[in-house]
Amino acid sequence: MKAVGQIFGHAAALGCALGLAACKQPPASRYTFDAGLRDKGRHVIERAGCAACHEIPGIDWPEGRTGPSLAGFDGVGPIAGYLPNTPANLARFVRNAPATKPGSTMPAMPISSEEAHAVAAYLYGIDDD
Repeated sequence: MKAVGQIFGHAAALGCALGLAACKQPPASRYTFDAGLRDKGRHVIERAGCAACHEIPGIDWPEGRTGPSLAGFDGVGPIAGYLPNTPANLARFVRNAPATKPGSTMPAMPISSEEAHAVAAYLYGIDDD
């Protein structure tokens, strides 16, 4: 009887080990950016007033609700439900949404291409902090 108990004990341990091996680690950010660029993006977001319309983690005030929340942006599907979610598309959309997606209610923002890239870096890095 002791041998049967040992067999079941080993089987249970093997089952647990296989179960743990099957669990995947949470996906890492699809894109990684230099911390300095991300910090610059946060400053651009604050200066441009993006949080007046969007809830943006790391930006305490204002807490806009007219646009979508940008929490967990890296895991979001298409940008504005339209564009593949890539840094280049995000930077273009952030800088001039109406030109990138005709009919967008988001206005063109008074930021440079370089600043738009920094904003994209910040948004993709929100969950990395």
